[in-house]
Amino acid sequence: MPLTPRPTAPDPTPRTDRALGAAVGSAVGDALGAPFEFGPPGAFAARFPDGAGEMCGGGGWDPGEATDDTQMAVLIAESLLERGGLEPPDVFDRFRRWAAADPKDIGLQTEQVLTSGDPWDLAAPLHYQRSGRAAGNGSLMRAATPAVYFAAAGREATMSAGRRIAALTHGDAAAWEGTAVLHELIRVALDGGDPLAAVPSVLGDVREDHRPRWATVLDPGWHPDDATEFNGAVWPCLGSALWALRTTDSFEASLAAAIDLGGDTDTVAAVTGALTGAVYGFAAIPRRWTGPLHVTLPGHGDRVLRTPELVRLAERLAG
Repeated sequence: MPLTPRPTAPDPTPRTDRALGAAVGSAVGDALGAPFEFGPPGAFAARFPDGAGEMCGGGGWDPGEATDDTQMAVLIAESLLERGGLEPPDVFDRFRRWAAADPKDIGLQTEQVLTSGDPWDLAAPLHYQRSGRAAGNGSLMRAATPAVYFAAAGREATMSAGRRIAALTHGDAAAWEGTAVLHELIRVALDGGDPLAAVPSVLGDVREDHRPRWATVLDPGWHPDDATEFNGAVWPCLGSALWALRTTDSFEASLAAAIDLGGDTDTVAAVTGALTGAVYGFAAIPRRWTGPLHVTLPGHGDRVLRTPELVRLAERLAG
């Protein structure tokens, strides 16, 4: 599929529609990309040569079934709404109950933190101390819902929330800073701004010792082929999402481009869906994707959230 720059003219998309686009768009990207996880580049285009794409299922996933990415995002959302704000111990407890219920998929690092038995405020730092590895993209994949919730509070609050939520499972500050950046770029988009144009300003609020590496992968000239790590790492994951937004002109095309990178396709597409959904809005998401979409919540009852429930959740998050 040829990649063309997206239009830069002002877009009158309503803010609420953008908020729904971010939350539901992330879930759609997650479910759309799941069957292609750890596959080769170009697998999506090979399956759907016309570029349209369907919720096809595969790799253990039913068509439209969201993965741990969206499950954790929903758990954060419900904690924020039920507690009236961010209570990290409550979020961590919900995560821990979920992890103990044997979800179909869970990141290795996240699983080790949540099943360690360590207190909520020590589990991630102790894991990082022992392993020295905690810069996975697992903090990015669940960021859409809190980004929507905190957007109205402004840059400082939304970036701070991103760091605090990331730190529950990721001890490496690289993951905190990347999640803070994604939160802020979504906030900019929700307000009708251009997240790509906002990158230099946002980098100014990234921790100085992490700023150069983030500046590299968020640079307009960066391409996913330039990545020095697998896209399961936080840096190329977010860099790839910005690249997909920058080089396409629609929500659909951005997800197709993200998934065709191969590798950790569900999470790269979830992050791309959150960002491009905030740009293009819920109305830009095809019904053939939202129709089959569904999310289970292991450890939190037998509920299955479908698109109408996700829309209501996003509406409440957006206030």
